[in-house]
Amino acid sequence: MTLKQLENLIEVDQDITDDAYGTYYDKRTIEQLLNYGIILLDKPPGPTSHETVAWTKRILKLPKIGHSGTLDPQVSGVLPLGLGEATKALGVLLFGPKEYHALGRVHSLPSKEKLHEVIESLTGEIYQKPPQRSAVVRQTRTRTIYEFEVLEQKERLLLTRVLCEAGTYIRKLYYDLGEILGPGATMIELRRTRVDQFRETDGLVTLHELANAFALWEEKKDDSKLKSMIQPVEHALSELKSVVIRDSAIDAMCHGAQLAIPGILQISPSLNKGDIVGIYTQKGEAVALAEATMSGQEIQDAVKGYAFETKRIIMAPNTYPKKWRTKPSSKE
Repeated sequence: MTLKQLENLIEVDQDITDDAYGTYYDKRTIEQLLNYGIILLDKPPGPTSHETVAWTKRILKLPKIGHSGTLDPQVSGVLPLGLGEATKALGVLLFGPKEYHALGRVHSLPSKEKLHEVIESLTGEIYQKPPQRSAVVRQTRTRTIYEFEVLEQKERLLLTRVLCEAGTYIRKLYYDLGEILGPGATMIELRRTRVDQFRETDGLVTLHELANAFALWEEKKDDSKLKSMIQPVEHALSELKSVVIRDSAIDAMCHGAQLAIPGILQISPSLNKGDIVGIYTQKGEAVALAEATMSGQEIQDAVKGYAFETKRIIMAPNTYPKKWRTKPSSKE
């Protein structure tokens, strides 16, 4: 959750939060960020995404780190990592748009007009069959290319930028470009510069920088560099609509209860039934991801009922005190 999101929410009810529990999302310590943080890693070419995550685990001495959107070994660029409980929130990034900068070579020199015409034909909805060396079933499917442009050309070498739907194979896009031009084309180098709302310019971190910052914190208790490299997990959910709940509803949700109307304090404007939302504490901490089963207006008009279906719990149970009752057994 961001300050901008908090300012735009519609108030359904009022309550106060107990500062003895939880932590304001932007005031977390390093120890807390290592369990509820995300790192925008600048993956180097060479290792697999899995190997990169394994190295990060060793650097940060953490048992659980996940990544969003696998990159092939030779591809570099933006690789969002979730630390600890934050791994549960990374799924929202998988379906957002991706941006790549690709260097390729066409096997003959086309005219500028012809090249522009072919690139135009490959913009919008296209059909694509995954390459033979891929981790998915090789079935023809549609993918959307939102933007495809040549940034620079030096004879047969092309530097291009592609903004596309998740699951698009850029190497295959280059292959198709060459097939339409005639003699063929080959992708030489690829770098991912955006994953959903996270861009290359948002402060990528290399493995060496991360290792140095962690050592500085661990050995000299200087957290200034490491803290600048770890973002609150809430930043990964910033594109979703938001719901703020009472302290008394938090632990119940963390134990599997569905969110009912009395637990809701604030909602995003224009909330529609079926929207995926982030559920937050009054301190801005992410509690869960959920799907709205009522519209915003229905929530404001109702006095009871379940307004959201929980999809993923992010917060660990017992972070807030238990304030819910269990049903008595039939023997009582």
